[in-house]
Amino acid sequence: MEIQIKKVNTSSELKRFVTFQYSLYKDNKYWVPPIRRDELKSLRKDENPAFDFCEATYWLAYKNGKIVGRIAGIINYKYNEKWNVEKARFGWFDFIDEKEVASALLTAVEKWAASKGMKSIQGPLGFTDMDGEGTLVEGFDEVSTLGAIYNFPYYPNLIESCGYIKDIDWVEYEVTMHPEIDEKITRIAKIALERNKLKILKIRKAKEMLPYAKELFYLLNEAYKDLYGFVELSDKQIDMYVKQYFGLIIPEYVPVVLDSNNKVAAFGITMPSLSRALQKNKGHLFPFGFIQILKAMKNNKHVDLYLTAVRLDLQNKGVNAILIHEMNKIFIKNKIEKVETNRELEANTKVQAQWKFFDHRQHKRRRCYRKEL
Repeated sequence: MEIQIKKVNTSSELKRFVTFQYSLYKDNKYWVPPIRRDELKSLRKDENPAFDFCEATYWLAYKNGKIVGRIAGIINYKYNEKWNVEKARFGWFDFIDEKEVASALLTAVEKWAASKGMKSIQGPLGFTDMDGEGTLVEGFDEVSTLGAIYNFPYYPNLIESCGYIKDIDWVEYEVTMHPEIDEKITRIAKIALERNKLKILKIRKAKEMLPYAKELFYLLNEAYKDLYGFVELSDKQIDMYVKQYFGLIIPEYVPVVLDSNNKVAAFGITMPSLSRALQKNKGHLFPFGFIQILKAMKNNKHVDLYLTAVRLDLQNKGVNAILIHEMNKIFIKNKIEKVETNRELEANTKVQAQWKFFDHRQHKRRRCYRKEL
């Protein structure tokens, strides 16, 4: 039966676009369902402020009247202007184990990108660096994390069979916590605090973090500005992320370092792992899915590391050790056993060097592909 590719035009079709992955992976014990309402919000032009500088089109693949795949085509004009390129992106790419399906979907997004004057395409990428990135190429038998892309082992081969080649890889580590903090970390952290006249922000409630929330994202924009695929977040995007996620944070899991003027110098955002909770509630928060989330936040032996950033003028001055030291203290206090680092660019050896103080294993690798049009 011929594969039919249909452009998503209506809200009901967009819901089918979002829900396809939940049927494709429903029996997979490693896939972590994203929060459904967040997925829908990301893809809606009237909800996602990234559409201020992005354009997107979505397609569904049908076979015998049944959905067998999906793909999003994205052009981030802010990214193209920043890097002086003419590139499109593909994302939200899922499909059954058939080359014809993968090829038909990629062909649709390629033709669309070419019609917009783009010279190449890369992906999987989202609208911004805050979205899921990269096709999993190693670690198919490892439990995924919130916000990370999981895919079946057949994905890489089928993507490559359509003429795509590696652009860049990210690696991920599982770090085992020690019952005591390495004395070298303690020593470096203490020196860095004193030498740079820094201090740790002391708060107890999430709302006390709000006065610093925007400053955290401004620092993120500064520290990440030269990283692959990154585009600085706008104020509207920052407001959205603060509203969306800061209600979930546990202050002690988010160490913030301040300078002598009480300006944010560095931070690390970690959270108890929500992977098992989301598997149980299948991505639904309501009516009772949030209960699993609350349980995971209070009683968990696993933590996910999401974002860390150090101000440019303080990099290579031991400030990372301060963050590691503060995280270690709370992890030991709460009897955390494992930490998932989430993605790190394979060439970012400075970040990866942090794990030398711990037992660790590189257990996942994900890849961004590219193709000239």
